[in-house]
Amino acid sequence: MTIISSLVSATRAALLESGVSPANIITESVPGSYELPFACQKLITASRIQASPFTNIAAGISKGMAGLGSATQDLLGGDEGTSTNLIQSQSPSQHVAAGEVNPDQQPSSQSFDAVIAIGVLIKGETMHFEYIADAVSHGLMRVQLDTGVPLVFGLLTVLTEEQGLARAGMTGGHNHGQDWGNAAIELGSKRRGWENGKLS
Repeated sequence: MTIISSLVSATRAALLESGVSPANIITESVPGSYELPFACQKLITASRIQASPFTNIAAGISKGMAGLGSATQDLLGGDEGTSTNLIQSQSPSQHVAAGEVNPDQQPSSQSFDAVIAIGVLIKGETMHFEYIADAVSHGLMRVQLDTGVPLVFGLLTVLTEEQGLARAGMTGGHNHGQDWGNAAIELGSKRRGWENGKLS
């Protein structure tokens, strides 16, 4: 198991413990941490396109009016007022299975309400680490502010591999992926309330 797969597993476990259906967790991979801001921005855009009534109508027409389906996922599977949508991006490139999918369960056509960007940067001998960490941090914040979609910062920036293993819970430490999953649920839910003028 790698640091990334351990973090993704803990994030996934936190989502499932919160009542999220396995069918409603989407995992995408990217080549490296530097690509996370771009990937998150484009995935948010794609989810909005899929949630568009025009896209759903066109899909229904092209399927002979069989339905207005969408690949976008509603995490909690509940009604519009209580569900949270999520995408996860990870680095480095690797595929993580989304789990068993119930064929009877239909995904939501809502756009994503939260994103978790998961990556690991381990300091080397050059300044590369500092440049990438700074660029990705600013890029992820910009995506979050520009799109209005909460983007949970799941990028470990560590000095040694041992620090990464500890933060991924692989050497007895706390796995930060659990915190990221919980944060996505909380922020996704709060965002809906805030957009409707509701304060805690």
